[in-house]
Amino acid sequence: MKTGYMLLTIITAIISLLIGAILGYLFRKSTAEAKIKSAEEEAVKIVEEGKRAADNTKREALVEAREEVQKMRAELNQEIKERRLESQQTERRLLQREEVLDRRTENLERKEENIARKETDLKKQKAELQELYDKQLKELERLASLTSDEARELLLNQVRDEVETDMARIIRDAEEKTKDESEKKAQEIISVAIQRCAADHVAETTVSVVNLPNDEMKGRIIGREGRNIRALESLTGINLIIDDTPEAVILSGFDPIRRETARLALEKLIQDGRIHPARIEEMVEKSRKEIDTTIREQGEQATFEVGVHGIHPELIRYVGRLYYRTSYGQNVLKHSVEVAHLAALMAADLGVDVNIAKRAGLLHDIGKAADQDVEGTHHQISADLAKRYKESPEVVHAILAHHGDVEAKTVEAVLVAAADAISAARPGARRETLESYIKRLEKLEAIADGFDGVDKSYAIQAGREIRIIVKPDRVDDVHSTLLARDISKKIEEELEYPGQIKITVIRETRAVEYAK
Repeated sequence: MKTGYMLLTIITAIISLLIGAILGYLFRKSTAEAKIKSAEEEAVKIVEEGKRAADNTKREALVEAREEVQKMRAELNQEIKERRLESQQTERRLLQREEVLDRRTENLERKEENIARKETDLKKQKAELQELYDKQLKELERLASLTSDEARELLLNQVRDEVETDMARIIRDAEEKTKDESEKKAQEIISVAIQRCAADHVAETTVSVVNLPNDEMKGRIIGREGRNIRALESLTGINLIIDDTPEAVILSGFDPIRRETARLALEKLIQDGRIHPARIEEMVEKSRKEIDTTIREQGEQATFEVGVHGIHPELIRYVGRLYYRTSYGQNVLKHSVEVAHLAALMAADLGVDVNIAKRAGLLHDIGKAADQDVEGTHHQISADLAKRYKESPEVVHAILAHHGDVEAKTVEAVLVAAADAISAARPGARRETLESYIKRLEKLEAIADGFDGVDKSYAIQAGREIRIIVKPDRVDDVHSTLLARDISKKIEEELEYPGQIKITVIRETRAVEYAK
């Protein structure tokens, strides 16, 4: 009973659920249909509204398009009008130009016609002139007895002579101007170099007189049976002259270094008081070492003073030995240093190699330190020594050419020769006795007087210049130059002199008349 009831209940529930589901489905379906219908109505409304908006937009776009078309049409009409106006103006200008070109063409045609007529006239005139020229030329040839080629050659020769004369005059003027300017420049350079050098006017010389404290010292120097003086003379190679001169002993010898060695040794012996052969030998050896030290120091000091570096030590020794050499009373070492300074100053002014000028100036006389041992002139010996100790070819050439025996091929060589002459020729640099000085001047005048046509000669400027007055009726201007050259050559051959001698030949013609 209960089971049947439960079954009935379940069936009832199931039927109720089915009915509810059907009813729910039907409800949802009706609701959905209602919504679909509503949505369709809404869509229709939206479509209609869109159509109305599209129609409005279309009408507005059409209105704007019509306005834009009208505006563009107006602008196009305006542009067309402007271009039409511009083309009309261009056409008018072209017409005007065409008219101008037509007029110019007509003028050119007229000018061409005139030119053609003138050309024809010119050809006729040219033919007439040629005919007239031929007639005149034949007449001239007949009158002058010359052909045209001969006349042309004669005229060319005359023109050539005139041109050569003018060229010679121009060249001579240019040479004189260049010579004057070069002499002024050279004088300026030399004067500035001498002023900047500031060397002593009187050079020191080696003294060969030894002062004694008393005359009794002479006997001690001579020694028993002359053994002391013989030992000193044999060791030094110097002769000692002991005479009646009070408190003095004279050293006589050709080698200045030996003479200086003997002087130092004798002074040391006099100070020591012990004079005998063994002591003499000791002092002579000690003096030799001192001389060697002095030679090295003097050479090094000279190179340092000049500012020359890298010289071989043996060359420095030769330079130092010049300290004990003199030439006409002038110390050769100081002379070499002065030549180096002068050459360097002039080289700096001229813009050439200062170092070469310095080295050559310092070493130019080192042959005088060795000329007792080697044969040859001192400049040849100096050049050989410089070459032996690896000096440059430019320095060797400048040394070799400083006395003019070899032609100077470089500016530095010329400067070294000039500096050597300046140093030797300046006042007070060298001394000579009055007798030899007078003899040299007389010999100089005698050489000049020995030439034909010389009236009188005068040696002036301490023998640095000779002025020669010639007879004008026997010596003309051309021969005056030749006479000066011949006299200079004879002076060079027969005289020995420091520096250079200027030869001036004076030729004067006077016309004298008296008014009565």
